[in-house]
Amino acid sequence: MRIDLVSEHASPLATLGGVDAGGQNVHVAALAMALARRGASVTVHTRRDDPNLPDTVPFAPGVRVHHVTAGPAGPVSKDALLPHMDVFADRLSACWSGDRPDVVHSHFWMSGLASLQAARPLGIPVAHTFHAVGSVKRRHQGAADTSPAERIDAEARLAREVDLVIATTSEEAFGWIVQGTDRGNIDVVPCGVDLHRFRPGVDPMPARGGRRRLVIVSRLVKRKGIGNVIAALADIPGTELVVAGGPPAAALTEDPEARRFTQLARHHGVGDRVHLLGALSPERVPALLCSADAVICCPWYEQFGMVALEAMACGVPVVASKVGGLAETVIDGVTGLHVPPRAPAAIAAATRQLLDDPELRQRLGRAAVHQARLYGWDRVARLTGTALARIATRAGAPALGAEPA
Repeated sequence: MRIDLVSEHASPLATLGGVDAGGQNVHVAALAMALARRGASVTVHTRRDDPNLPDTVPFAPGVRVHHVTAGPAGPVSKDALLPHMDVFADRLSACWSGDRPDVVHSHFWMSGLASLQAARPLGIPVAHTFHAVGSVKRRHQGAADTSPAERIDAEARLAREVDLVIATTSEEAFGWIVQGTDRGNIDVVPCGVDLHRFRPGVDPMPARGGRRRLVIVSRLVKRKGIGNVIAALADIPGTELVVAGGPPAAALTEDPEARRFTQLARHHGVGDRVHLLGALSPERVPALLCSADAVICCPWYEQFGMVALEAMACGVPVVASKVGGLAETVIDGVTGLHVPPRAPAAIAAATRQLLDDPELRQRLGRAAVHQARLYGWDRVARLTGTALARIATRAGAPALGAEPA
């Protein structure tokens, strides 16, 4: 089966940790490879953000990345991309007219709009994963939300018009049903974790001076709650906080959020215990997670929260905000501890509970490994492939090879 993924701003080739490069990039890359392992031929269409990129790049066996020229051939914030989506759709249409996929799976709302515009006249079915929901973002960020004004209405329309919404949590699925999407056109398939890379026993990154270690892996944006964790650290003695993400280490002094976190750490008297690593290569992330006594995932809101799964797969307990996907993947008192969002005192109390009880950490870590196995990419690809095959078969496409009953 020919499956084309569309991810307009999140290329599987991107360096992670930037403002617009995070979980969606990982998701699209891993899903593409896992679908190909199941016998699909996969093309990922993403916007060209460098004039020197070739049109097509082999990415993995059975997977290629196609760079679509739409707008400037350079970095553009995802919130400024909407005016270029008509051209993006035209280029997709031209591509699919001559090389038709059996099904399209779009990622993020603008990819969905472009995919529908290109695929619908050609009779190609479209499944869509939102990765983030505009109405949720607006509710939490208010006036600070930089999304285009059209986003919320466009997403609601998109959820009703695509052949299938693939939601990543049951909470998200319920939200679309409330907004009028037929529940029969929604499947829930979670994000996944690479169980080969993220596992117990990875050689940990060296510790610093015998202190207990907390780890955050995140883009350096305010809503990820890093500032709340820094504030909490003042009430967690003998412990360091290591934050990976953002620009390369050499550029951290020029990054506004990195500077703000550094100033906040000094304000709370923990400047010597907060270490910003900057962007970390994917190969080094498992070693960092395995070096932690606990991994902290305390955003103000979160669609899914892949880092928590990665930590759990490594056998490291998680302190997580009880929001979005984190409320479903992290089981309170079993694989980690839940805290309210924006609550430094609660973060400090839960973290001290973990750090002061080695037996509790070990018990939660063991359970976390078992829980993470439910989210392996091969299983996620099987569920996704089954959903995509269902809508593709309606259009007369062949079934995905080796698809189980």
